Amino acid sequence: MSDKHLQSSQRRKFMLGAAALPLALAMSRMGHAAALPTAQVNTTGLAITDTEVVVGQLHSATGTMAISETGSIQAEQLAIDQINQMGGILGRTIRVIKEDGASDWPTFAEKSRKLLVNDKVAAVFGCWTSASRKAVLPVFERENGLLYYPTFYEGLEQSKNVIYTGQEATQQILYGLDWAKQEKGAKTFFLVGSDYIWPRTSMKIARKHIEAFQGGKVVGEEYYPLGNTNFNSLINKIKIAKPDCIFAAVVGGSNVAFYKQLKAAGITANRQFLLTLSVTEDEMLGIGGENFEGFYASMKYFQSLDNPNNKAFVEAFKAKYGPRAVIGDVTQAAYLGPWLWKAAVEKAGSFDVAKVTAASPGIELPTAPEGFVKIHDNHHLWSKARIGMGQADGQFKVVAESPELIEPDPFPKGYQ
Repeated sequence: MSDKHLQSSQRRKFMLGAAALPLALAMSRMGHAAALPTAQVNTTGLAITDTEVVVGQLHSATGTMAISETGSIQAEQLAIDQINQMGGILGRTIRVIKEDGASDWPTFAEKSRKLLVNDKVAAVFGCWTSASRKAVLPVFERENGLLYYPTFYEGLEQSKNVIYTGQEATQQILYGLDWAKQEKGAKTFFLVGSDYIWPRTSMKIARKHIEAFQGGKVVGEEYYPLGNTNFNSLINKIKIAKPDCIFAAVVGGSNVAFYKQLKAAGITANRQFLLTLSVTEDEMLGIGGENFEGFYASMKYFQSLDNPNNKAFVEAFKAKYGPRAVIGDVTQAAYLGPWLWKAAVEKAGSFDVAKVTAASPGIELPTAPEGFVKIHDNHHLWSKARIGMGQADGQFKVVAESPELIEPDPFPKGYQ
């Protein structure tokens, strides 16, 4: 290895350790870090030895959702690498078995069963779409597995076998719509999404909020199959309806065609207000900042957040995955999963799923890149909500932030 490559490798290792240090200090206060006898920490037959604990990763590395899920794969691996550099969990190094859901929901279910039944993993970090989560949920509940799910989603779910590290509807949809009304004066909305559980349920909640709680009006609502690349008829309908706000939940690779075709049709930010629930910095890589500039996204995290935790995280991420790597909302939420699992395992003094889930409520992570987060009794996170405006360079400028952490409420009254 040349001196240049050696120095680069050393710097990369240093950055991983540097970013892990504040997390290590925080986590050391949360529970037992020392190795305990395997018979004591593993009473349910999981893949755990005196030196190793096996976990699973289950994301779409291929297919239309790969554009969104690659960042989650990377962030979870970064967190696991950092934890291993600190000595692992209860004295055991984490080994990862990676499975590809391939943007296909039956495949997600099949792979989840393999990880839990055949590989006997202690936890799984995975899924992105609500369709994939709904496909694997019966498997996790039947086999008593533990899933850390990182995506903002529609809510209306709570499981003892899932820790939800992304936002639910009250933290993203309702906050975003209220901001649109208060700051942009939006009264009429055109709802558009991909055709599966999350967009349809999210828009049902959005319509209820707009019509029943804001006194506004929905002037159009359209859904398109995952992977769809032709939005010309939709764009014509939007032009006719002339909404104050396009409220969008188009996901995956379809985003690239959607925003490029909007711009080609003259629907740009200087003429039309658009607020999305589903474009992060990850999607912007494909869309191109020039095609999204001036539009808005409702998320809890943006790469541009200016705090010490995030600066260390971004630097470590780029050191591992290259200077052009970007970090979106779900990527950051995925990064939280292994850290929250580590904290719960060490608090419980066990890898047993029942003990880990029982130990999870109340766990705080003051070193999260997004800022302070805390696990609620309902297995969701207390988090802040934010609005970002798309920039030409593919990043977001944060223009609004909730003053306090928003308590997660996956079953809000009046929206079901």
